[in-house]
Amino acid sequence: MRLTNYTDYSLRVLIYLATKQNGELSNIQEIADVYGISKNHLMKVIYQLGKNGFIETIRGRNGGIRLAQSPSEINIGEVVRKSGEDFNLVECFDQKNNQCIISPVCSLRHVLNKALQAYLHVLDEYTLEDIVKNKQPLFKLLHLSK
Repeated sequence: MRLTNYTDYSLRVLIYLATKQNGELSNIQEIADVYGISKNHLMKVIYQLGKNGFIETIRGRNGGIRLAQSPSEINIGEVVRKSGEDFNLVECFDQKNNQCIISPVCSLRHVLNKALQAYLHVLDEYTLEDIVKNKQPLFKLLHLSK
């Protein structure tokens, strides 16, 4: 399994926002600079995180972004599912476009599906709060690197 860059960036944004104090606002440029990520690409990530209810966006001159929920309420498995385009590990996972001639009798799909479910199950066991338990070192790395 490999996370897409989109999912990776989604998780990084949430980690960054979780290190902020008392709902302090951040902005896209700030996060892009810290991680060295394209601002344009990050805008799409931020939009989707807001649409999925993980972050709150405040418009205007003094606007910005912040977590919409406490880190303990943000499940990592849910974030990965909602930010991943698809989980088609192999062609036969996509019934619409599957051209593999052995699909009707192949057992690999079932093995890989079981592995995928186990992977997602492990992610479901963790929240953003679990990921940012080391908040002080994270804060120093993320906020002093400016």
